[in-house]
Amino acid sequence: MAHNTMSREFARQSPVESIDSLQRALREKKYIADRGLVTSIYLAIRLGKPLFLEGEAGVGKTEVAKVLTEILDTSLIRLQCYEGLDINQAVYEWNYSRQMLHIRLHEARGEKVDEADLFGPDFLLSRPLLQAIDHRWKKSPVLLVDEIDRSDEEFEAFLLELLSDFQITIPEIGTIKADRPPVVVITSNRTREIHDALKRRCLYYWIDYPTLEKEQEIVRAKVNGASEQLSRQVTAFVQELRRADLYKSPGVAETLDWAEALVALDQEVLSKEIVADTLGVILKYQDDIEKVAGKTVESILDRIGLDK
Repeated sequence: MAHNTMSREFARQSPVESIDSLQRALREKKYIADRGLVTSIYLAIRLGKPLFLEGEAGVGKTEVAKVLTEILDTSLIRLQCYEGLDINQAVYEWNYSRQMLHIRLHEARGEKVDEADLFGPDFLLSRPLLQAIDHRWKKSPVLLVDEIDRSDEEFEAFLLELLSDFQITIPEIGTIKADRPPVVVITSNRTREIHDALKRRCLYYWIDYPTLEKEQEIVRAKVNGASEQLSRQVTAFVQELRRADLYKSPGVAETLDWAEALVALDQEVLSKEIVADTLGVILKYQDDIEKVAGKTVESILDRIGLDK
């Protein structure tokens, strides 16, 4: 297919000439990725296929699109999904105020308005999905469809034509096809299942919580000023928290936020007092905070060993 050829050409002109070069580029941008994820990103670009990323909130799915935009030195177009999202917010809508002005100007001149003139490119407002296939792009943009599981099932139908052929059909105008297909990243926190028809059009990868060693590496790369001891203790504590029966376990994003908060508080090591004072940085539900506070915190601190 033509868009596959263009994607391969795009990859050859970027730092994505190999899996190894892509992994190095990601690390240079402080994104620590498993080999499997790097391979999936590489194939998505080389094959011209959308990349569908699933995983718990805060494990770095959205960050993939942001970092990839920097690596490819291109533009990021983000569509944040939500309940009730429809074609007017996601694809296109007509500029009704401009249409009305056009009608009034012609009426003032005593001229007849041709309805076909009102539904042309001059009156079209492009939303993220249509913007992503605009012919004016000099370089393929990155299209991020973020948290698609938050949208309604009907919205997925809007994506199918785009994901299959990188084109969108507008009844009044016709079919608009991308000259330079976007690099598409779709994320889901799996609050609901996504239809097979959409997944079949994508490469799939599940981003899991990182291992202790990988999470420590992420903290060291991302948080300036965190001591080696604090980095180890923070990641060990969060890893233990994820084993608890919580309503919402902390993600990597919360680990980084906590480490940055502790550095801002001039902390070199964890203590029972500082953990109690900052639990709201890593836990976002009061029931979870109440469950963890007190003896559970003491138990975790004992297990991770403050002197280690």
